Amino acid sequence: MSKTSITAAALVAFLTGALSPAANAFVPLQMCATRSTDSASFMSTKEKIVGISEPSVTSESTVNEAVALGGENSIVDTDLSAMGQPNERYKAISLWAIDKVAEDHPQLKPHLRDVKLAGLVFPFKASPYYVDELVDWEADDVTQDPFYKLVFPTLDMLIDEHREKLEAAHEAGDPSNLIKVVGEIRADLNPHPAGQKTLNAPKDGDDLNGVQHKYSETVLVFPAAAQTCHAYCTYCFRWAQFIGDDELRFAQKEATSLFDYLSKHEEVSDILMTGGDPMIMRTKSLAQYLEPLLDPDYLPHIKNLRIGTRSLSFWPQRFTTDKDADELITLLRRVRDEGKRHVAVMAHLSHERELSTDKVQAAIKRIQEEACATIRSQSPIMRGINDSAEVWANKWRKEANLGIIPYYMFLARDTGAQEYFNVPLVKAQRFYADAIRNTSGLIRTARGPSMSCTPGKVEVTGVEDIMGQKAFILRFLQCRDEKWIGRVFFAKYDEKAYWFDDLEPLDGMELPWDEDGLPKPVPDALY
Repeated sequence: MSKTSITAAALVAFLTGALSPAANAFVPLQMCATRSTDSASFMSTKEKIVGISEPSVTSESTVNEAVALGGENSIVDTDLSAMGQPNERYKAISLWAIDKVAEDHPQLKPHLRDVKLAGLVFPFKASPYYVDELVDWEADDVTQDPFYKLVFPTLDMLIDEHREKLEAAHEAGDPSNLIKVVGEIRADLNPHPAGQKTLNAPKDGDDLNGVQHKYSETVLVFPAAAQTCHAYCTYCFRWAQFIGDDELRFAQKEATSLFDYLSKHEEVSDILMTGGDPMIMRTKSLAQYLEPLLDPDYLPHIKNLRIGTRSLSFWPQRFTTDKDADELITLLRRVRDEGKRHVAVMAHLSHERELSTDKVQAAIKRIQEEACATIRSQSPIMRGINDSAEVWANKWRKEANLGIIPYYMFLARDTGAQEYFNVPLVKAQRFYADAIRNTSGLIRTARGPSMSCTPGKVEVTGVEDIMGQKAFILRFLQCRDEKWIGRVFFAKYDEKAYWFDDLEPLDGMELPWDEDGLPKPVPDALY
């Protein structure tokens, strides 16, 4: 973790004397800066502070409105549309603008200090749509509402040692020490799980800062202009993308080197655009990655374009009323019709409430009917948000009804606030099985619960008695060594196991990975 990274809000508050040890005195101030590496929460301490104003929802003049990359503003905004929806313009709600949210939703006021202190470690950003239309502010305890938990960080997300360390540094009132403490805590939170920085690097030594190539057929690309989101999930496993530390950040600044890489790797059939969120980009920025694919003879081995996004939950207006929404829909349609590639929107959907508004349903309809793209849903199972079979069954039923294909149930990755959101493997598998058996066959496309871990994607298939031992049945859905894909293996039953490295082999057997988590050689085939 770079020592020059810190929450801009905390830095400015310290420099202006606004941060005091008093319990209710932590009021981050809004600022303007010459440049920020993330549009909502963080900046380098080397950035020049040029102005301070009272807290409010972000205005056009502030750094929360846009991220400047290569001299171009690539963050989307919205305008009036002929679709009959209100004239809305996307404005990020930042950590130091959260007081305005509390004015509109007073249920938040008792929790402001908690959110602001936790927000020093975990990046915070929300969208007006999400805050106003999805959070249940009338709940008996708003902090227990799944949609509050999903966006608003809390000190409970930290282990006791980290929480005490952070609160002590805050109470001491020393900005240098607070910066140091925040950096130390973040470093302990495993910012790049499963070897993302080391093991997933492009093959052949290619120097691509925003590309991962873990599985032979799929390349992940992290466009620099997409390394933020309309809002941040508290459990995001890519939280390190948003803290303003270039050493931890994946960011592909141009498309040419990506296509050069793909031209040398004909084993690749799928491009997965990810982030952050590619749908935060203006269409003109997205086009530099998609327009070459309009020629079916260019890189003909690339058959599928996947776009990972949370925008259906955080800002569905991206597909309907944003001023370049029409251009976006047209571009996606052209990749399909002219480029002859399959286009899949990989939607992060955690709960059926996300599918309940007219705005999201209009966006879904437009993606399907006008862009002719497929929507697939995936989400981790998270304690306090969607850890029940009923929630998953209802979500999958609603998705099938809307023409969305259920795809994955993931488990919480070993990063960030994993301990706070963890669901044991035993419970997750039970929730999955109970949900899937009580739904239509159309929903049984959903796989899981799956761990996206160092060796690959490991599914917890069930629990059975194996030679007199209670055991987990597991299999690789994906693996760094393709020979393992589809192979079943076993581990000791353990009600306290949360992750692949908690597992122990059955007596007389081995697990298929070594002490570094890398796949062992595949044993001789049994069939």
